[in-house]
Amino acid sequence: MNNIVNIGFIGLGNMGIPMVKNLVKAGFKVTVYNRNLEKADDLKKEIGVSVADTPALLLPGCDVIISMLSNDAAVKNVYEGQDGIFSAKFEKALILIDMSTISPETSKKLFLTAKEKGYDYLDAPVSGSVKPAMEAQLIIMAGGNSEAFNKVTPIFTALGKSATLLGDSGSGNVAKLAINLFLGITVQGLSEAVLFAKKNGIEPEVLLPLINNGPIGSGVTKMKTDNLINQDFTPAFALRLLRKDIGLAEDLGMQTPAGVALATTLQDALDEGLGEDDMSAIYKYISRWEA
Repeated sequence: MNNIVNIGFIGLGNMGIPMVKNLVKAGFKVTVYNRNLEKADDLKKEIGVSVADTPALLLPGCDVIISMLSNDAAVKNVYEGQDGIFSAKFEKALILIDMSTISPETSKKLFLTAKEKGYDYLDAPVSGSVKPAMEAQLIIMAGGNSEAFNKVTPIFTALGKSATLLGDSGSGNVAKLAINLFLGITVQGLSEAVLFAKKNGIEPEVLLPLINNGPIGSGVTKMKTDNLINQDFTPAFALRLLRKDIGLAEDLGMQTPAGVALATTLQDALDEGLGEDDMSAIYKYISRWEA
């Protein structure tokens, strides 16, 4: 399987669709599965991918199967559920790559089940939201077998600007949760600074360039500048998904002061109905709280 051509891809959400397009652009033959078959059919019409009716039906024609889903339950379902990947009865060389943000424990369990069936399994979550996905600029962090990782390097090259094998199964998930913890703390800190300045007479469009051009500016602060200035919280990364990820970090023992404060803010914002907004809607929530 040194020359991987055929890829199965599960999950056509905001991230999955541009990732599939980049794989096709790189010359891979892609067959997709999505719970909402209308999305799959639309993509078939647009770029000529094939469509499978179930995850299990991806196996006969694919060397690699990638999943990009919203949470542990969705991942478990496509692997272990009725007509899931593990229900198929084919004996073949196969590499499974889950690029979702899920718990390390789920990845370790799927790794062991895959091994029993003679498959390789990599957890390979990504850092980067919709725009980096569209531009093939994702940062990929992986856990699992080095031989499998090396075989799928051309796939990762088609999707991102870097891919790093961090260790055993679950290692990629741990790194991703750490990154999202820092991401959330940064966005909450930025929101609080902008709100504090606004309450004291300095508008966001004045403060944010000072932040972005100074030593505390970062890719995240620049990325969320337009959201805060325009009060546009169209989701690139939904607040509910960040709350899910911080919950996974809590499950792994995260109890640090800033992390606990972030978890509380996100849960309260979720309870206020902001879950489908972008994570920068933290600002919208604390604005209500401060009113």
